[in-house]
Amino acid sequence: MRVIKKRLKGRDGEITLVPESLDDLWHLKFLIEKGDFVYAQTLRKVEGATDKIRPESVEKKPVRLGIRVEKVEFQKFSKRLRIHGVIEDGIDSGAHHTLNIEPGRDLSIIKFWKDYQLKRIEEAVRASRRPKVAIVTIEEGYATIGALRDYGVEEIVEIRGSSGKRAGGTRREFFVEVVKQLEISANEVDSIIVAGPGFVKEELLKVMEEFLPELRKKAFSVDTSSTGISGYQEVLRRGSVEKILSDMRLVKETKLFDELMKEIAKEGLASYGLQEVKEASEIGAVETLLITDEMAMTEEGEKLIREVEQKGGKYVIFSTEFEPGKRLAHLGGVSALLRFKISGE
Repeated sequence: MRVIKKRLKGRDGEITLVPESLDDLWHLKFLIEKGDFVYAQTLRKVEGATDKIRPESVEKKPVRLGIRVEKVEFQKFSKRLRIHGVIEDGIDSGAHHTLNIEPGRDLSIIKFWKDYQLKRIEEAVRASRRPKVAIVTIEEGYATIGALRDYGVEEIVEIRGSSGKRAGGTRREFFVEVVKQLEISANEVDSIIVAGPGFVKEELLKVMEEFLPELRKKAFSVDTSSTGISGYQEVLRRGSVEKILSDMRLVKETKLFDELMKEIAKEGLASYGLQEVKEASEIGAVETLLITDEMAMTEEGEKLIREVEQKGGKYVIFSTEFEPGKRLAHLGGVSALLRFKISGE
């Protein structure tokens, strides 16, 4: 994310941003709210004098519009953010319109900014300077390739092949296919983590060395007991991986949620569910608030975040796009690690 312009009086005013990646679009989903005013360039039908006679000649032209936001949609697969609202500045004022924001397209947001939203912009700017990481999970005859995003691991491709033990034939073809897919999807990353059970991952590294030695230099292996989503989760828990990923929010989310579940299991320093966490916050017992991105956008969530901060606590907003956030949502969207055990916990 790049910040082009910031004109704020206190926390009220305009910030102009350029999203540079799918991650940045995801951040914008939680920065833009209903009622905000957003400017961006878009395509709109512009009718000339002859258009009324020949309606088929109506064409869309680039114009800059300001809309009052009604709804925001993050479309991961089409790689765009759709901002729906009513035009308040520009042609066709009063009409509904959708701004389609893609990486590289700037937009200006005018609103009263909440503290956590300003922090999120700072985080997105820092994230753009972090290493780009791909994760491969592999076992006999099966592999997945994922890209590490701020909102989770996005699975890019799944490869299936022979699980036979013979050295040549279809088994080798499987490894070659995985390497080809890596060349397509991960050639520009800074690091590649190859994970899985047994020695299959070492065989993949040998084939990488044979066909793509430059890509092999970026790769290292990590032992995991599983592949796919479970394998990604194991990778994120590994201490060795933290050398690359230590500053990434997803690692923090995974570890915090594991810590929360351990405390819940032993009826220790944890609380979950909105009412219980509110009660813990009121007496200053919350050390770290764990809250989903969706809950953070609600009035109750915002109030809880402010109260925890005022009493010296911290908060971490979890992405509901990935497993820890989904599991946190099942606990009511909010939980807490506590400073001390409270009555009834």
